[in-house]
Amino acid sequence: MNEVFKALADPTRREILRALRGGEKTAGELAELFPLTRSTLSGHFAVLRAAALVRSEKRGTFLIYRLNTTVFQEVSAGLLELFGVSPGDPQPSSPPPSVPTDPEETP
Repeated sequence: MNEVFKALADPTRREILRALRGGEKTAGELAELFPLTRSTLSGHFAVLRAAALVRSEKRGTFLIYRLNTTVFQEVSAGLLELFGVSPGDPQPSSPPPSVPTDPEETP
């Protein structure tokens, strides 16, 4: 799970994931969306692949990227477990708002 959080910590990598929400894209299509060098973008793809957030497949001369939704399900379940929340649990109630005390306003 550490690789997933490392991957998600970078805004460019989150934008790559958003771009893939609409479906698979070639490396070239993704490169057109970002003002980065190919080597920089390749580094981001490597981190995303290491975290298993994306999958890549070579088709002819094209490298195709797509989201790996299985990892999202595992991370979601891990976060819910971390906070002791079961998927069917109701929302916890919020504590009442605290009222700041101002010594000049108290009688």
